[in-house]
Amino acid sequence: MEQFLIIAAAHFLALLSPGPDFFLVARTSATAGWRVASGACLGIALANGVFIGAAFAGVSSLQDASAVFIALQLAGCIYLLYIGQLFLRHAGSSRLATASAQPTAAGWLQSLGMGFASGILNPKNALFYASLASLVAASAAWLKVLYGAWMFTAVLAWDLLVALAIGNRQVLRRFGLALPWLERASGVLLIVLAGAMLIRLALG
Repeated sequence: MEQFLIIAAAHFLALLSPGPDFFLVARTSATAGWRVASGACLGIALANGVFIGAAFAGVSSLQDASAVFIALQLAGCIYLLYIGQLFLRHAGSSRLATASAQPTAAGWLQSLGMGFASGILNPKNALFYASLASLVAASAAWLKVLYGAWMFTAVLAWDLLVALAIGNRQVLRRFGLALPWLERASGVLLIVLAGAMLIRLALG
């Protein structure tokens, strides 16, 4: 039980730290509604599930110096730069979702794909789960499955909570004034993160 509480606490604290996934869910919910944003939430959770499964299974490609992980970092940098400039280019031009807006299957699937890409191309996710996996390396297989299921559920529940909160009409009205600034700040932050990762790769 003590081990579970330590892992659950560490995982939850990591969820509270805003990153590319948070910004994607927040922007999607504000501009397309929480139902469409739920696709991004599921995509992010599925990407986290891939890393959880790989880390807990002891896949060596998640090691920091492996060729696969370096390629993942480079792909992640490109994705962060793309999303960052997208946020900056469209800052202030996004229309907030209205209560009458009807989500489409195509919009939901596109959101799902964006969420999965955001989660799978974030090397911090791989490093985080690899470090957690070292704590449970000696645990029974059923415990690892339990931990993995808990983490997947926690990621999905947290992102859905963010989407629901921002998709709320009262919150949305207040959020509308801040959205252009949030988009600009998010774009700058994502580009800075990508630049820092590229510098780290070049020096490492």
